[in-house]
Amino acid sequence: MSDPKAPESATVLDKAPPPDPGASLPRAPTTEAIDRAFRAAIGKLTGGLSTTPYTAAWTDWALQLALSPGRQMELTMDAMRRAADNLAFASRAAGTEKLSPNEGLAAPADGRFAAESWQQYPFNVLARAYQNGAAWMQTLPKDVQGLRHYHGELVDFTVRQWLEALSPTNFLATNPELQELTRAEGGENLMKGAQNLIEDLSRVVDKKAPAGTEQFQVGKSVAVTPGKVVYQNALIELLQYSPTTPTVHAEPVLIVPAWIMKYYILDLSPRNSMVKYLVDQGHTVFMISWKNPVPGDRDFAMDDYVDLGLKAAIDAVSTIVPGHRIHATGYCIGGTLLAIGAALLAREHDTRLASLTFFAAQTDFSEPGELALFINRSQLAMLEAQMYQEGVLDSRQMGGAFQMMRPRDLIWQPMVQSYVKGQRDAMVDLMAWNADGTRMPYKMHTEYLYRLYLDNELSSGRFPVHGEPVRLTDVRLPMFVVGTETDHVAPWKSVYKLENLTRSNDYTFLLTSGGHNAGIVSGPVHPKRKHRVRTRTLNDRHLAPEEWLATTPPQPGSWWPTWQKWLAMHSGDHVAPPGLGAPDRGYPPLRDAPGEYVRLP
Repeated sequence: MSDPKAPESATVLDKAPPPDPGASLPRAPTTEAIDRAFRAAIGKLTGGLSTTPYTAAWTDWALQLALSPGRQMELTMDAMRRAADNLAFASRAAGTEKLSPNEGLAAPADGRFAAESWQQYPFNVLARAYQNGAAWMQTLPKDVQGLRHYHGELVDFTVRQWLEALSPTNFLATNPELQELTRAEGGENLMKGAQNLIEDLSRVVDKKAPAGTEQFQVGKSVAVTPGKVVYQNALIELLQYSPTTPTVHAEPVLIVPAWIMKYYILDLSPRNSMVKYLVDQGHTVFMISWKNPVPGDRDFAMDDYVDLGLKAAIDAVSTIVPGHRIHATGYCIGGTLLAIGAALLAREHDTRLASLTFFAAQTDFSEPGELALFINRSQLAMLEAQMYQEGVLDSRQMGGAFQMMRPRDLIWQPMVQSYVKGQRDAMVDLMAWNADGTRMPYKMHTEYLYRLYLDNELSSGRFPVHGEPVRLTDVRLPMFVVGTETDHVAPWKSVYKLENLTRSNDYTFLLTSGGHNAGIVSGPVHPKRKHRVRTRTLNDRHLAPEEWLATTPPQPGSWWPTWQKWLAMHSGDHVAPPGLGAPDRGYPPLRDAPGEYVRLP
């Protein structure tokens, strides 16, 4: 019933709602936000490393070993034999002037103890005990029935980190070579080492590059090949290099470097600049220079890297050099992007590409090598939390993961060299470039890690671009694929898998000596390099990687001339060099190479 005292015109809309006692309170954070913030906080304490997989691995190892009394007995007996060997060796070493710690050693000898000073007591005993202990610890994850393979790899990885950290070669008190050096220099090496340590710590605090990088300035001593920036958007600058020959191959070369690194690894000093080499061989070269993202770029996604990166560059090149198809080249993750883009262009019936070249680029991530130790759902959840909070992933965090894959060469030996010996290794262009790191935007890197590394969607035809999957089986262009023998980032056997994912009838695979960076940046002449190369068609029998390696003879020298001849063979007649940019078609030269993006800190 209506209120008889109310005016006839009154309605429920005229009545003010009762006050909400909680209206002024802030909205409570979601459980997802709480969990993400907690993971990010833990990541700051652990350097971004998730400890959960390692805890699970060691727990699995301990539980499975508890159910394996036979394996327990083997480990116990082996430990007792090695302990007895240590005692016997110590008694012999104490009664003689010199005795090599490798004499009669059951395990493979460690080259770090080969110097004559390690034959002196008690250092030879220390070296012997360390080698016996290391050999025993390395057997811990082996032959434990029921232990998950991935957990065994994590246990082995942890053991290797411990062993490299505990080596007697790392410490002045246990390394006779360091003691001899200190006596010879009257302790001056320790003073220099302390100065080096203070300088390095201050540079870390001030966020400065390592000492010595100042002599390698972008645009002055590295990245000096002349050219122009002919296009720019929010993600890339496109560089076109000035010709040095009266005529050029008709088809231009577009290089897609990784955005996990700055492009000028391919334009270092003139002696080892791939860009300069190609230009001097009569190729018109374009290079993508990626922007180093800042927190405001957090929402750049893989689709943006396809559209604003690869496709925008192809549009520019095909406009500046009209009427000719493009030799597209991708390095590392840039090669992965090129494979995705090539599949997209094939889906769209776009025929602007003439060939594809891949440098140390993975498309099948089922066996990504030692990086798999850092690719698991727990680790990615922590990285995602940190990137969500910061907007980007810092380059130092990625660099730390790469260092842990080679702790002896990249952590402990450099520390001993700088802080105990007091000696600085001479800075070279590749080392200076390596210190010029880049960041990863939150959205793209999350998609990349989950969709490619973890779920391997590209090789199975499930990776979406603009919501629709692309398929590498649609790609039928001539291909030149380069792997490097000692690659810890993109193992060559993983790179080799591209052969089975595409339908190229002109497929060349080349394997060069060296690693992920040094193997690619070999220069046109390199007396210490060798390479193997073989071309196959679709009618040829597929060779497993091991069979390919065994049946493909090595050739001396750098692989660059081999690739350049392949490019020339797949190019048309020579023509007059195109102009730099195309002002009348919307691509005016904007500034001199190397541009602005490469200089962004």
